[in-house]
Amino acid sequence: MKAAKPRHTVDRAGNRPSNRLGNDPQIRAYYRTLLAAWGPQHWWPAHTPFEVIVGAFLTQNTAWTNVELALANLRTANLLSIEAIRHVPLSELERLIRPSGYFRQKAQRLKAFVAFLDNRYGGSLDNLFAQPTNRLRKELLALNGIGPETADSILLYAGNHPVFVVDAYTRRILERHEILPQKTDYEEIRQLFERSLATVAKNKKKAGTRPKVESEIPSTAHQPSPMSTAQRSTTSQVYNEMHGLIVGVGKHYCKKSKPACEACPLEPFLPPAPRSSNVRNRDASRSGR
Repeated sequence: MKAAKPRHTVDRAGNRPSNRLGNDPQIRAYYRTLLAAWGPQHWWPAHTPFEVIVGAFLTQNTAWTNVELALANLRTANLLSIEAIRHVPLSELERLIRPSGYFRQKAQRLKAFVAFLDNRYGGSLDNLFAQPTNRLRKELLALNGIGPETADSILLYAGNHPVFVVDAYTRRILERHEILPQKTDYEEIRQLFERSLATVAKNKKKAGTRPKVESEIPSTAHQPSPMSTAQRSTTSQVYNEMHGLIVGVGKHYCKKSKPACEACPLEPFLPPAPRSSNVRNRDASRSGR
């Protein structure tokens, strides 16, 4: 299904003014377009909540393919559990997660998280995730090595808390579509998506069904896993799907260099190309994954 091209207003200098509330319908249109094109993305791929948490630490500053190698090492060594990470020697943990990069930092952060879980919540993820979202988010952000993206990934994917995850792909898409500058504050972007998708979640709950996949554009989905198919609140599921869909766009189409805009489901939403350049061959030097 081809989405209608949105109408963009410009000032006399040819610049598109920022309109935070006016972006809400466009974000919802992106969600509907991508979900119709690809369907559920089965993100985050994992077997247990703790595996999600480990993956959230390991994916910092690296590609998911490298994370998969590190997770495979941990799985083979039977170390994908709280108890195992608690007792494994630090040097052994470093060796096993080396494919993910920054392995010394990440090993220390995993140990520190388990220590936090032991000291504050008796080593129980159930106790951890039973806390109110805002309180728990503050506690996670206070830990060494946990920034907003990691904290929100843990909250959403491991804990079923309704928090939208903002990553480098999100920023890149927003900038190239002239919705928000790439350096916009994380919280502003998070609030934009949460506000925009609230209506989607409400309507989805009423309908109780998922849209039929109508597009022939190749899927970017992972294979279903126990965590990707786990029961979630409607709002958390919408946030989950939107983030997974954005990952698909960023990884396969809205690349840091040589973006494949013509094949992307979001191509109809691109703003008009400036006279002096083609928007589909935009400067690829912008930061991101």
